Amino acid sequence: MTARVCFLAFALPVLAAATSVMASPSVALASNLTGVVELFTSQGCSSCPPADAELARLAQQKDVLALSYHVDYWNYRGWADTLSSAASTKRQYGYARTLRRKNVYTPQAVINGQDHANGADDAAISAVLSKLSAIGAGMTVDVTANMDDEGLNISVGPGSGKADIVAIYFDEVTTVEIKRGENAGRTITYHHSVRDMETVGMWNGEAVSLKLPASVISAYPGRSCAILLQVVSKDGSPGRILGAAKI
Repeated sequence: MTARVCFLAFALPVLAAATSVMASPSVALASNLTGVVELFTSQGCSSCPPADAELARLAQQKDVLALSYHVDYWNYRGWADTLSSAASTKRQYGYARTLRRKNVYTPQAVINGQDHANGADDAAISAVLSKLSAIGAGMTVDVTANMDDEGLNISVGPGSGKADIVAIYFDEVTTVEIKRGENAGRTITYHHSVRDMETVGMWNGEAVSLKLPASVISAYPGRSCAILLQVVSKDGSPGRILGAAKI
């Protein structure tokens, strides 16, 4: 079956100093995660429901961190995505710069911040995950995250390079009745829909620990958090993910 996508073309300068999307090989993975899959989707895109279902399947796997970002550039087509944000769109455009692409599309799955595939194509996503692991570009730095009564504890192990510590806040499950647009009449359950994100620290290769207040999670029922250790270019474009954890 041929998977459909919706493209949005735009002009993008190629940055000479853009973050390299491949890293030097590492002898072993430093995490029980095989990778991070970030889906860029929209309630207003008729090609997206199969990818949303694939993301839901990945979200149940113990060895993959699956995140869903709802973009807002299709909101003009009859239905404003109730989970969309400008921040999600900005992140996808940033990946386009990193991956040197001239367009963005839905449904797009970005894997480990280094490659992409159609978000509905489970075989293609698995192939990219396997390829990146085989060349030492999987999760190579230990990252842990857990909650206690005082807050969210984050620990990043030692390694090589520099990266940002990024907290991604997402709703575990959200069911939406879509009344207009390309998916009018459908009720879709979304998993791991990103609602907010923030850089909470920096990493320079040495082990580091930090703590966030418990309210970042407890104030939002049904919300969870993932921590990404991610290389970010000088212009703010996201790049390779070195490690990750989910509470």
